[in-house]
Amino acid sequence: MTDNDPPWEPPLAGTESEHLLAMLERLRTTFRWKADGLDADGLGLRIGASALTIGGLLKHLARVEDTTFAWKMRGESPGEPWVSAPLDDSDDWEFGSAAEDTPEYLYGLWDGAVERSRARLAAITADGGLDQPAHWEWPGRGHFSVRRIVCDLIEEYGRHTGHADLLREAVDGRVGEDPPADWRPGA
Repeated sequence: MTDNDPPWEPPLAGTESEHLLAMLERLRTTFRWKADGLDADGLGLRIGASALTIGGLLKHLARVEDTTFAWKMRGESPGEPWVSAPLDDSDDWEFGSAAEDTPEYLYGLWDGAVERSRARLAAITADGGLDQPAHWEWPGRGHFSVRRIVCDLIEEYGRHTGHADLLREAVDGRVGEDPPADWRPGA
């Protein structure tokens, strides 16, 4: 990386761990850029028959962040609002209830979850790296590795960043693969 590269650009030639973690950061950044600066109408826009909204994606990915790095990695509670939310095996609650939330709440929820996840992942990787077993277990098959869970999260962000890309274009025409080099959330 050079001084001219944006902070989310993965290394050109790093270790596997550096590449995986940088790809997660790049997807987080691209997703946040796609979601950035919208009012309640923009966050709630639906296209076609889909119930997806950018607001729903913010709330869903906040839950995924907290659940992944608290419970799946370490067996800890993901905290509020997830503990008292009426959750089931679907993602309906996050996507549906986001329409009742303010933009400030949704952005704060996602931003806070990502900050907690970054701190948790830094502690996890400092305490054994990506090869260590995580708390999450597939019954009869064993524990997932930290690496596998990070790869699953990269896949989750890839899918939902694509959704956000289409939704954002419908809101105001914003398109592009990466944010401008000087972009920062909320700026």
